[in-house]
Amino acid sequence: MNKNDLAAHVSNVTGLAKGDATKAVDAVFDGISAALRDGVEVRLVGFGTFSVTERAASEGRNPRTGDKIDIPASRMPKFKAGKGLKDLVNGDGEADG
Repeated sequence: MNKNDLAAHVSNVTGLAKGDATKAVDAVFDGISAALRDGVEVRLVGFGTFSVTERAASEGRNPRTGDKIDIPASRMPKFKAGKGLKDLVNGDGEADG
């Protein structure tokens, strides 16, 4: 499923026009992205938690040449599935829509 498929699903379930559903999906993604950019954790009870982790600088190797390379510190987005989502994926729950 891609973003257009998700917007179509939202449109079908809610009765929103497809354009409005696309705007709603975009708004959700923008809200999550903005929160993560600002270092704020996003908890969606029953679905999961989006957060940002800090990765320390490290040293690696170029797999082709074997030369050492410096890998800079970075911030990485992370998602941890909630119990409801895990149960659903494992066949223990029901999907809405």
